[in-house]
Formats: sequence, structure tokens, C-alpha cells
Amino acid sequence: MDTKRIDLNLLVTLEALLATRNVTKAAARLHLSQPAVSAQLNRLRALFEDPLLVPAHRGMTPTVKALELLDPLRQALDQLRGTMRNHKDFAPESAAFTLTIACSDYLEAVIVGPLVLALRREAPRIRVAVRRLSPQQLEPQLASGEIDLAIAMPDGDAQHLRKRRLFDESYVLIGRRDHPKLKAAPTIEDYVRLEHVIVSRQGGGFTTPVDEALAALGHRRNVVLSAASFLFLPEIVATSDLVALAPRRLLQAHRNRLTIIEPPWLSERFEVALLWHERSHAHAGSRWIRERIVRLAAEGKESRPAAPKHDAPQPRKKGKR
Repeated sequence: MDTKRIDLNLLVTLEALLATRNVTKAAARLHLSQPAVSAQLNRLRALFEDPLLVPAHRGMTPTVKALELLDPLRQALDQLRGTMRNHKDFAPESAAFTLTIACSDYLEAVIVGPLVLALRREAPRIRVAVRRLSPQQLEPQLASGEIDLAIAMPDGDAQHLRKRRLFDESYVLIGRRDHPKLKAAPTIEDYVRLEHVIVSRQGGGFTTPVDEALAALGHRRNVVLSAASFLFLPEIVATSDLVALAPRRLLQAHRNRLTIIEPPWLSERFEVALLWHERSHAHAGSRWIRERIVRLAAEGKESRPAAPKHDAPQPRKKGKR
């Protein structure tokens, strides 16, 4: 059979004819005229090289070929109708697909972790794959479908992507409980005399934009450890006299082990947003996932006092402490 000759409307007509076994009744079901349905029946006969329906005492009788077609035809059309319905309606309890999210290790812990737990309850057949965020490749990866969503700090390079703000984040100073040298309101001089852990994304670096800002003011902090991940900070700080600057949300599970301080001279904030491509914007499943992430981000919001304004280093480059 030449598939180029197949018209989906013909298959819908065939389904109606086999169900009613009457041209007039099939026409009424399809909201077509009787001559139009008769013409489509003739085209179907030519397509399948079979009469399909032959005159009988009352109505029409399907041929053996038509009866063979009935079940697979209904299954195929039902599947197509289900696909069309699912484009607008999404049932999380029965949805089955893999969601690929690009983000940093810190955002994997504070957003993706709670998302996976929520999906196990609400959409247990959805799997989640996490990939490390590559800002330079973000837009082409989203456009190609290599990743479905990104959770990141948006910048000018993401101007062609859809964006939804999740929350504003800030850094705090952390040290172990009863740290002998960590004051409740440390000055910059107090701060630089402590022993510091920083996070170096490239690996092995001992300076960040904070150090550049401190140097401009004539200060230099004592960095003794360069880590590759924010997730390492709470444990090493809680079991030593080292201190670190860490994102606030990362610390909620470690509050009983740490002293958490807001230095009055550190006032940098940054936005965390959900990013996606236009290609998936209207998809019902993608919409549901995005709204679920937004709700989880709101539920994890931590109240905090407004930070006082002081003249002090306020580095603007983001993501490395």
C-alpha cells in the first residue's frame, strides 16, 4: 500500500462505517453529508482493494478484510486521540518519561532532591536525570531536547530562553558550633584572620571575586582549602575550625551543627531561576513539572531579616566563594 494515499479522515470514516454498518448513520455521527461518506467509502475500497462493506438485508455487512481491520484500527485511533488529549491534559500518576535537569550541585541538593521525593509520591513513573550545568551550552542543549529544564543563575546569554524566578539567594558565613574565634558580628579584620574554605569550580584555585574585593580594600584572607563542591562545606566546617561562605538554603539541614552568621558587610544577592526552551513551553507535562518546582522553591523559602547596608566588598561575579 502506498502510505502517501492514506488520509486520516478516511480511517475515521471507516471506523464509523464499521461501527454503524450504515452510510446514513455514519454520516450523522461524523457530521457529514451522505454523499460525502459514500465518496470516502469508495476511496477506502480503492485503498484497501476490498469492498469492505457490502449491501445486506438491513444496512451493510463488513467483509472479512474489514473485520480484520476493525480492532487494530480502533486501537490506533484511540492511541492518537489519547495523544491529542494528553497534549492539553496531564495525569502525573500515569505519566512515564525521563526528565533531564541541568543544575549545579548546590541546586541539585536544595531543589532537585525535594522534587524527586515529590515525584515518587505524585508521579512515580517519571525518572529524573541530573546533568552538570554548562552555561555555554545551555541554550543549544535546551533547544535540541538534550536537557528539558535548567535551574541556574540567569545571565544575558539566556535571553532567548523562557525564565521563571524561583527565589533570591544570599551567602552567609558558617563555622562550627562554639567556634572559638567566630564572632556574632565579625568585622572584615576579624573575618580575614579566620581559616577559610572556598569553592573553586575549575578546581584548585585559591582566590574568588571575594578575594579580589578584599584586596581592593587592602585585606587578604587566609584560604587553606580549595574545594570543588558546596556540598563538602557543611561537613568540613562542622568538624574543624575552618569557616566558609555558603548559600543559605544549602544549610537548612545542618543548622544544629553550625554557627550561621550574616556579616553586615556582605550584602550580595543573586537570583535562581528555572529556564526552558520555547519548544517545550506549551507541553502539558512540562508545565506541570515547572509548576511543581516553583511550589517546592516557595515551600523551601526561609525568612530572614533585611541585611544592613555598609560600605564593604560587594563582589558581583556569582557562584564561587
